[in-house]
Amino acid sequence: MQNKINIPIILDAVRKVGDVFLKDYKQNAIPQNMDELLKQLEAIDTLCLTSLKEDLSLEFPNIPWHIGDEFDTDSQRNPAELQEYWLCDAMDGAIQYLQHIAGWTINLALIRDGKPFFSVIYDPLANEMFWAKDGEGAFMNNKPLKLSRKTDLAVMLAVFEYGHQDKSNNNLNEKIGSTVTKLLDNFGIIRNYGPHGLQLAYVGAGRIDLFIQEDIDTYNWIAGLLIAKEAGAEILTTAGSPWKWGSESLLTAPKSIAAKYLKIKSTK
Repeated sequence: MQNKINIPIILDAVRKVGDVFLKDYKQNAIPQNMDELLKQLEAIDTLCLTSLKEDLSLEFPNIPWHIGDEFDTDSQRNPAELQEYWLCDAMDGAIQYLQHIAGWTINLALIRDGKPFFSVIYDPLANEMFWAKDGEGAFMNNKPLKLSRKTDLAVMLAVFEYGHQDKSNNNLNEKIGSTVTKLLDNFGIIRNYGPHGLQLAYVGAGRIDLFIQEDIDTYNWIAGLLIAKEAGAEILTTAGSPWKWGSESLLTAPKSIAAKYLKIKSTK
């Protein structure tokens, strides 16, 4: 296990493949059926992983790779049984990419001892590189991130997200609906944007005031979670307890804003 990591090499590898996708953005026909959709999604995964593995293998020859399948709920409940590994969500927001709309990123996290140790989220369209290292802060294009300092709910932007699990037998749709209603009743601006990791990075950057999700989505969250945490955000469940790997909900916001939401939630 390498105690020190060469951050510029990691960032360069992520930027390289992100810029390849940027060059090809809107060049492919929007998929019109499930076969076309799955084929294009597979092509994105293959291109991304091949490029990252090739560029990082020389500097990190002994770090294995683990591909996060966001459709597999059970696999997201615990980290892989490896001391250290790369966890790659090849393209967060791949559907947006294929639909020719903004909101797609390249996400990569280095997991060490069951926790995110380093993560990067690259938004090629905005030319913004978010990254964080455990205990050493969070940055965007090498400038430290700063949380929102808002106090008035009427001018706050809250976002809600949801995962890809089967929600037919667990009342999750009803729970999500109740949460969205509370947001609509109390916050000035409510959005659902798409790329989960980027939204969490935006919390760290003060662009989003509160992020909330009522179902498990560890692989989509993990890169952005470290960035938000290192920027100083609270990383909680929607019940207000500290978030841990396998938690089935997520609330991320500056401490004062998280407290405001939890007080709202506790009222009938």
